[in-house]
Amino acid sequence: MVHRQQMVVGTIKVMIFGAGGMLGKDLCEVFPDAISFTHNELDITNRLLVIGAILDNSPDVVINAAAYTMVDQAEDENELAFEVNGYAPGHIAEGCSQIGAKLIHYSTDYVFEGTKQGYIESDNPNPINAYGKSKLRGEQEIAKNTDNFIIIRTSWLFGKNGKNFVDTMLRLSPQMEKVKVVNDQFGRPTYTADLARKTAEIIDMEPGIYHITNNGICSWYEFASAAIKNATPCTSNEYPTKAERPLYSILNNTKTTQMRHWKEALNAYLKETKT
Repeated sequence: MVHRQQMVVGTIKVMIFGAGGMLGKDLCEVFPDAISFTHNELDITNRLLVIGAILDNSPDVVINAAAYTMVDQAEDENELAFEVNGYAPGHIAEGCSQIGAKLIHYSTDYVFEGTKQGYIESDNPNPINAYGKSKLRGEQEIAKNTDNFIIIRTSWLFGKNGKNFVDTMLRLSPQMEKVKVVNDQFGRPTYTADLARKTAEIIDMEPGIYHITNNGICSWYEFASAAIKNATPCTSNEYPTKAERPLYSILNNTKTTQMRHWKEALNAYLKETKT
């Protein structure tokens, strides 16, 4: 069994899976004494290993930030996407249930089909691509294995510890005269540092599904234009991708206080990455 020395954050003992990822690293900053595992240290698709780690360390809260995030590649790697995003969260939930620990897990705006301009937590999911379907299965597997969970649906993540849309724009901008970005898909960008801090704020809230993003709505083109000067709009038809994307994957938060506007968060990120 995998074992880590038990550590305490205040009076709450926290365990983090996916600690090496973009969100995971920010969570480790917010919970510096957490028991943490990167993908290389623990494969969350291994049910016995996951449950063993949870039983061995007896955390009060388990935060799962591990995920398969390659939306287009998921169309070809459907089985792997479902193993990581779909069934593994169920293994974690099973382990949490055995010791009475609370599970916090991150899902996505892509569980919705994008035909209405904004979704609340109680809306029925209907994903249109393999990635979204795998994430929805994760939500379902968690609910099947424990009642003590918080599922945080979030969207359009960017942060200092991993590949993200903002960094891609900053890389492409000096290489191209114009950077084409779709202007007919709308959502809410989310800064992982803000999301990690918000996770700590809601850790004691009632179990259920929460929509947590930075405030404000934009298209990918508007998001890009806030970071670079040479973005130019195009349609989704002009920029086809293997996986179909929802046009309006806007998550409306009805349960918690709002986070700061995405433009403010982006400016903070840009300032931080320049230092």
